[in-house]
Order: sequence, then structure tokens, then C-alpha cells
Amino acid sequence: MARDRKDYFYRKAKSEGYRARSAFKLQQINKRFRLIRRGDAVLDLGAAPGGWLQVAKEISGGRVVGVDLLPIEPIDGVTTIKADITAPETLELMTEALGGKANVVICDAAPNLSGNWTLDHARSIDLSSSALRVAKEVLEPGGNFLVKVFQGDTFLDFLSEVRENFRRAQAHSPAASRKESAEMYVVGQGFFLPPVKVGDVLDLEIVGIGKSGDGIAEVEGFKVFVPGASVGDRVHVRIRSIRSGHAVGAVEAPEALE
Repeated sequence: MARDRKDYFYRKAKSEGYRARSAFKLQQINKRFRLIRRGDAVLDLGAAPGGWLQVAKEISGGRVVGVDLLPIEPIDGVTTIKADITAPETLELMTEALGGKANVVICDAAPNLSGNWTLDHARSIDLSSSALRVAKEVLEPGGNFLVKVFQGDTFLDFLSEVRENFRRAQAHSPAASRKESAEMYVVGQGFFLPPVKVGDVLDLEIVGIGKSGDGIAEVEGFKVFVPGASVGDRVHVRIRSIRSGHAVGAVEAPEALE
């Protein structure tokens, strides 16, 4: 608490009426990435005490919904739900409160810390993965996603998972984060649901060549890059990865299709 009282953003939040210093993190992130725009429907997961809800409402002016296991003091124009974001039945409550799909899903939630860094990192990844699952259910195509994650062994794996459903995904640390903090924010922009998934084996025709020389096939307009393939080849391709709006596959057994 003593550290908080000396903290610039803590004092600034108090003076400007924000419920938490984290409000400035969202302001800074949004200034850089423009995740929330005027009129957007925003869903805030793990929203208590409500600092991000305040900022989201100021920026959007549209429908803003916050969900947390803890009660949230009322905010004008904001709907709050006391529920577990990991519970399947909560999804229906969120969708009803939003009146449909969301344009943006944000999550600044953190697990209860044990002091065991390996355990705390694992819990953070689990919580962030729950937020990602919700985002996949409620986001409009082209929507945006922001989630806090503790750095650790599986951070890059989680970032790769986000890249499977967002055309741009990156890690970012705003100036309002404490220098000693291990938190990082994952920013996903341009939500999409690819027509293929990792592990799929598809019969494809190579219709073009990319800048790096890889063959290009298309599935419902979605590009699949196939190293070593040439235009006109018809090949069996196993999807190895999906990221940033395209997939990469490997030829399993080149052969003519019947």
C-alpha cells in the first residue's frame, strides 16, 4: 500500500476519479492500437473494480459490459454481471447483455498469486486462455482483443494461439505498467475464423507463388502457403500453423487427385 501511495499513476487515478491505476494502461494501449472506437460494444472480463470499464465507456460511448466474480460498484451506462467467466452458462449472460456480438473484448484479470512463479504463470495463462475462448465466441469478424498475461515459459505459445484467430497479434507493455512487473499485454486485431485448423490434411491446388517462393493455395479465399510446391501442383497438404491471416502447410504426399 505504501508503494501505491507513492506511485504516480496511483495518485493520478485518485485525482481523476478512476477506480484503479490500470485505467491509464488501457488509455495508453488504446491510443497506440485504437482497439476501441466510438460506438463499439465492449466486453470487459475480470472487470472489478471497474477502472477499465470507466475508460472503455469514455472512449466508446456505446454498450459496455463488465463481468467479474466480485461485485462492481455501478457505473453510468455500464452493465455488470457477477459471474465466473470460465463457466459455460456465463456466455449466454454476456451475449444477452451485449445485445449480440462484441467489437472488442478486454481482460486485465490476474490470478491470485501464490508466490510460486511457475504456478502463478500457469494460472495466468489459464485465465488468459479462458478470456481468449470467450473472445472467439462473442467477437464480431474484424473485432479486437486485449488481455494481460504474465511472462514465462508458455507465453510465446499463448501468443501463437492468439495469432491463429487474429490478423495481427503482438505483445506490448504500456508505460503505466510498473517497471518491475512481469505482466505483458497481448493485443489481437482483426478477428477471423479460419476455414482450416492445425492438423487438417487437404487436397489443394497451388495457384500462385509468394514473395519467398512458397506455393500458395486457397481455401474459401484463405491463403495456405506450401513450401516447395509450384503453380499447378495438386498436393496433399497438412496444416502446420495458422497465423496473421494465413496458414502454412507441408506436403504430405504429392500426387495427382482423381
